Amino acid sequence: MNDTPSVARRSLLLGAAGAAAGLATVGLPEAGALAAGALSPARTVDATGRPPLWRQAENKGIVFGSSIATWQLDKRYPHLFAREAGLLFTEDDLLWYQLKPTPDSRLNFGPGDQIIAFAEQHRQLTIGAHLAWDEGFGDGWSDDDLWGLSRKKARKLLYSVIGREVRHYRGRMNGWIVANEVTDPYDADKHGFRTNVPWYNTIGPGYIAESFHITREQDPKALRIINEFGFETVNEWGDRAEPRRRAFLKALDRLHHVGAPVQAVGIQGHLLADGFGHKFHERGYRAFLRDIADRGLHILVTELDVLDDGLPKAFEPRDRMVADVYRRYLDVTLDEKAVKVVNAFGLTDRYTWLDEDRPREDGSHRRPLAFDRSMKPKPAYYAISHAFRHAPHRHQLWRLKKGQ
Repeated sequence: MNDTPSVARRSLLLGAAGAAAGLATVGLPEAGALAAGALSPARTVDATGRPPLWRQAENKGIVFGSSIATWQLDKRYPHLFAREAGLLFTEDDLLWYQLKPTPDSRLNFGPGDQIIAFAEQHRQLTIGAHLAWDEGFGDGWSDDDLWGLSRKKARKLLYSVIGREVRHYRGRMNGWIVANEVTDPYDADKHGFRTNVPWYNTIGPGYIAESFHITREQDPKALRIINEFGFETVNEWGDRAEPRRRAFLKALDRLHHVGAPVQAVGIQGHLLADGFGHKFHERGYRAFLRDIADRGLHILVTELDVLDDGLPKAFEPRDRMVADVYRRYLDVTLDEKAVKVVNAFGLTDRYTWLDEDRPREDGSHRRPLAFDRSMKPKPAYYAISHAFRHAPHRHQLWRLKKGQ
């Protein structure tokens, strides 16, 4: 992976930041309203005649959840999210453009507090994202603000933010994405760690292990996760999956060797619909999941969605083909009992980073998620439901309070 694809792929969260700025006041409940129970489950979950996805997953020992952000809390989506998700993954409320928008800003926990209060109100589990990452800073940070730091200043900046953030939410997070997108088969050192990121260049590769140590020290009961993408098929930039898998496993072994307290692997699962049926090599992917499990690590699918490039503009055939991608992927993935969490990157097509950052050339809205823009279930929903129903049972990673 070279610099250009990395920036292009992950401009999604800078794009989300821009969207947030424009939408933050539209239908967004005040934090006090959340705390007061304005969106309490009893008042928002409508009877549908079908069990929610989190319950369907729980029947097999799987936790199902989704990402969401404060700017998405319109008048309707919170109802759907409260019903279907047993876990809340912070989409962008804990990224630096919110948390520390400029080098001189004090930490702003307002958006994060609001979204975590939402999760607690609906008795949902929580995963905070991301602690150590090379993106998500927003326009308030220049290249020199990050790349121009001395080692001493870079360590103080990164480690103090991680320490204060994790300490602030101590006991309220079930898991943390401690290191996100820190491995690569190409722009990497001999251990598979990416070298084309500011923290590597200013601090050195030890920043990854140290971030895990700080997280354990400040919130010892929260699951510590390393998160990565690109393991399923050739990606949109031509990177093959197998070298990415090898580099990632090499990095895991290095982290274990230096004593980094890594407990789990997050696999993002941004799937490419175009040609997925013949590009997805099931045997190699199964072996990769088994290799992770054999290292004693839990596996979480953290950002599951489907990019519908190459599919028809018409909704009906496109939705069927997207659903087929979910079916193929989850049938293989959930066969591995170390996979304990399936987390969608959003539930409704109304709010998807793919519309913002990767618009379709034909001008139609993306349709990557389980529910459409009107929040009605699509074929993708039924494919996910079918995968849960037919998955083997496993020991549950977390016990959900939701529904008790």
